[in-house]
Amino acid sequence: MLVYLANAGAMGSSREAFDDCPLGLFPCGNLSMCLPQVLHCNGQQDCPNGADEDNCGDNSGWADFFDRTVKRENPRDVTSDCSLQHYPDVCQCTETDLNCVRVHLKAVPPISTNVTSLYAALTVNSCWSAHGSMNVESLFLQDNCINSISTGAFVGLYKLQKLSLSQNCITLLRPGVFSDLHKLRWLILDDNPLKMITEETFVGLRSLFFLSMVNTSIHQLPPARLCAHMPALSWLDFERNHIQTLNISTLVLCNKLTVLSLRANQINVLPKNTFQPLHVLGELDLSNNRINELPLNIFGGLQSLQILNISENPLRHIQPGQFDHLVQLQSLVLEGIEIPDIQIRMFRPMENLSHIYFKKFQYCSYAPHVRKCKPNTDGISSFEDLLANTILRVSVWVMAFITCFGNIFVIGMRTVIRAENNLHAVCIKVLCCADCLMGVYLFFVGVLDIKFRGEYNKNAQLWMESLECRVIGVLAMVSSEVSVLLLTYLTLEKFLVIVFPFRNLRPGRTQTFAILVTIWLLGLSIAMVPLLNEDLFGNYYGRNGVCFPLHSDQMEKPAAKGYSTGIFLGLNLVAFLVIVVSYSSMFYSIYKTSINATDLRNRLHKDVAVANRFFFIVVSDALCWIPIFLVKLLSLMEVEIPGTITSWVVIFILPINSALNPILYTLTTSFFREQVELLLCRWQRQVLLKKDRKSLTSSVIYMDNSRPDCGNQSYIPKTSVSDMDMNCK
Repeated sequence: MLVYLANAGAMGSSREAFDDCPLGLFPCGNLSMCLPQVLHCNGQQDCPNGADEDNCGDNSGWADFFDRTVKRENPRDVTSDCSLQHYPDVCQCTETDLNCVRVHLKAVPPISTNVTSLYAALTVNSCWSAHGSMNVESLFLQDNCINSISTGAFVGLYKLQKLSLSQNCITLLRPGVFSDLHKLRWLILDDNPLKMITEETFVGLRSLFFLSMVNTSIHQLPPARLCAHMPALSWLDFERNHIQTLNISTLVLCNKLTVLSLRANQINVLPKNTFQPLHVLGELDLSNNRINELPLNIFGGLQSLQILNISENPLRHIQPGQFDHLVQLQSLVLEGIEIPDIQIRMFRPMENLSHIYFKKFQYCSYAPHVRKCKPNTDGISSFEDLLANTILRVSVWVMAFITCFGNIFVIGMRTVIRAENNLHAVCIKVLCCADCLMGVYLFFVGVLDIKFRGEYNKNAQLWMESLECRVIGVLAMVSSEVSVLLLTYLTLEKFLVIVFPFRNLRPGRTQTFAILVTIWLLGLSIAMVPLLNEDLFGNYYGRNGVCFPLHSDQMEKPAAKGYSTGIFLGLNLVAFLVIVVSYSSMFYSIYKTSINATDLRNRLHKDVAVANRFFFIVVSDALCWIPIFLVKLLSLMEVEIPGTITSWVVIFILPINSALNPILYTLTTSFFREQVELLLCRWQRQVLLKKDRKSLTSSVIYMDNSRPDCGNQSYIPKTSVSDMDMNCK
């Protein structure tokens, strides 16, 4: 049940003031300056007078009416004197109010002039009450051990106005139990295992204003005339029960109802015209139910409605004219609801709407006349930008440059430099190609962030549903999966060579190329499968602005959720464990092996050096993939994950492997460093020889003395280019 503390009239600028600004812009109070929707209530003062941050709280509804009603009711001076003659000693009395909270009562205590009957009631659970208690106005019995109430428990309490029986063990309310409570206005029965009520349960409550039955295990409301004996009922709260159906005749006589809360039940169907009689209803809460469809005119009779909450329901769609009759609506809550066919036409008839809450911030562009729209961001993107954070905008370019440049440099250098193991070099170049795709993906994200800068919200929905979003999502997924599979293959190859050194288990040329082709085909298949059936997988890549399917939510289709789980917590986790176990076995084998054969030791020495380097690769893999595993696991467990964490994982942590692999696999190897030094040595010699040819008077001795020392080789004077090259080899 929503409780509001301020006046619904203090809603900021009037509709007339709004009309002075173009659609989507709102005035700065009494100034002629207009600001866009996104700059209002964003925590920063953008208007010179700060009016854009005024009246941002959602004070919609009938809070003012409720407040005034309660305050006018029975005004009297509060004193500590008790007006009751006799009452249980464990209770506290103030004037005509009796407070028996948490005193371990097992039955409703009598309030009597008869001391003997009072003592009997407290000892043998008697529920007798006498006419001497007629002046009791408030009776608070919450948080006791009351499990049954006799039909005579409240006999004679003709002036009782407030009764609280919450947090007891009441399982049954017999018909007529409240028949003498003609002036009762407040009845609170929360947290009792009642399970069932009928219209006869409330006989006699003709003045009842407020009825709260939160968490009372009720499975079904009376099929007809719930308010037959409560004609003045204004507030009705059935939150957190087990109600599955709502009959069309249940609320037919509740024409004074102002607030109705059916939050957190199990309602799956709403019959047409269910709320038709509720002409003065100000607030309706149907959130957290199982409603999958709303009849077109379900809100047809609610001309006075100011708050509507239908959030967290598995609604398949919302019809364009669903809210046409809600002309007084000020607050609309649609959180947790996918609206695939969203359009401005859905919200435009609600001219008084001041607050609207969506599942996705990009839906706000379809309600440009609403001053306050939430959410402002999903952690990755915001109203203005594809990347909401300045650090993210810089990081995406830095990571893209490092990833692309590093991998392209390694591919080029390994093509120029003679490889010690040609097949291994081919595998590294293929790995660099896969990692380079991650850099291309990041470049696209950076370019699109610039393209949509300042107006992303207008393009967000179209972008996430576009072919381009799916293409870059496929690029990222191919890069990620091919890289993981190649790292696993390279690890297993080294594992076989080091752990089984006497067996010729190293794959040949044909086998290596076959494995590489298979890995690429498997990576492409993993990325492309979700695009084959949109009905089954939905918009698999377009669930966020960066088009990467890491985070799962309740609205994700089961097939898509299962598929992404199989990839991140199945295939990738198994690959990571294989790498860890393989390197552990390699190091254990190296530690335990004692070999005296010099040739074999020399052969193993190179593989051990590679294994030591690969250890750092495993550490980088762990730093990269463990956060991804955790994010995916927590999202499946429906743990709320801030969007900023997901954005950092996708933009910064996921590409770490792609950026570090060139360094770990190539730039840090001794063989590669030697070859680079040799190339530099030759280049310097050629530069010096060109200079020498231009000077006819230069001597050979001067040229020899000027040349660089290439690897501390012995100095032998040379007089030809070919001889110099031989000296660097």
